[in-house]
Amino acid sequence: MPADTAAPRGSGRRVLISCGEASGDLYAGALTRQLRRLDPTITVAGFGGPQLAAAGAELIEDYRRFSVTGLVEALRVLPRSWRMLRTIGAVARDSRPDVFVAIDFPDFNLRLLPPMHEMGIPIVYYISPQLWAWRAGRIKHIRRYVSKMLVIFPFEVEVYEGAGVPVEFVGHPLIELASASRPRDRWLVDHRLDPARPILALLPGSRPNEVSLLLPVFAEAVPRIASAVPGVQFIVARAPSLPDALFETIRHVPSTTIVEGETDDVLSAADAVVTASGTATVQTAIHGKPMVIVYRLSGLTYAMGRRFVKVTTYGMVNLIAGRTIVPELIQDACTPARVAEEAVSLLTDRARTDTMRGDIAAMRVKLGGVGASEHAARAVLSAVRG
Repeated sequence: MPADTAAPRGSGRRVLISCGEASGDLYAGALTRQLRRLDPTITVAGFGGPQLAAAGAELIEDYRRFSVTGLVEALRVLPRSWRMLRTIGAVARDSRPDVFVAIDFPDFNLRLLPPMHEMGIPIVYYISPQLWAWRAGRIKHIRRYVSKMLVIFPFEVEVYEGAGVPVEFVGHPLIELASASRPRDRWLVDHRLDPARPILALLPGSRPNEVSLLLPVFAEAVPRIASAVPGVQFIVARAPSLPDALFETIRHVPSTTIVEGETDDVLSAADAVVTASGTATVQTAIHGKPMVIVYRLSGLTYAMGRRFVKVTTYGMVNLIAGRTIVPELIQDACTPARVAEEAVSLLTDRARTDTMRGDIAAMRVKLGGVGASEHAARAVLSAVRG
């Protein structure tokens, strides 16, 4: 049977996956493709999104109804989340998967570990919760229930080894997934953009609440940047399935183009990037682009959360590097004036961006080479109960 052909239901090993945001869905899709390549009889079902479904998994529910950032914001989707937890538990009891794979999304996925463990289902956690940044006490919960932790950053290995959790560094899946669909100049011309003029990419995030807070800042920063860098073009990378209303604040800003679902092409085309903190910072680094990291939360969420944060830098690129190699504008520092100042510097200060590119390249080496999804798939299969 060809690797991309779905096996008849129940004919082989069964995997249950839970992920809850765009990056987790991307990794879940890549993992599922590798699982089905390695074992064409395998059956995969899960809580995820379009990437997981496109890879051949049976989708239990779409994560996009649940995805928010922040402690306060999460309360709004809490009733749906509890229903989804019960649904996944019922699916597990009915289908008795051979292994359960939790992918990131810790506030949700950590609650699934006890019932899976009680059913005797081995648990693989892929993409570690950021215990090294905040709420380190969760590692006790992980140690009790997780059969294997698969991490994508090398510094995480020591965290889990020290706590007695079986751990394996598999590399970062974006190394193989972050690639443009076509050559830069062709892509720009297809979008009626001039390859000879500078390009600034604006990445406001993938969750509605973060986009709603960042896009107004971008909309005010764009004219300031344009006045300082003649001819600059702006591309807003829009994550799929976000409401149109979120983009009204920037839709009619001059020299601004909104492109949906083509983030890697946007990054490949860009000369510099303003990006929301999160997975997109790593994606930007893989493309080797100089960047400024920005982020805003609601005032209450930020005030509540900062008491628990143990790190002095927020961007994944800086955390992996072990020092600040790209600037960060977080919360009150994320203003139109500051965003414009950093963006203009990235577009005009060649010495600064050359240094930044070198630091980013050195950081990227720490992410490992290609093959993370295959390594993760093999680890998942090795955890299947006998």
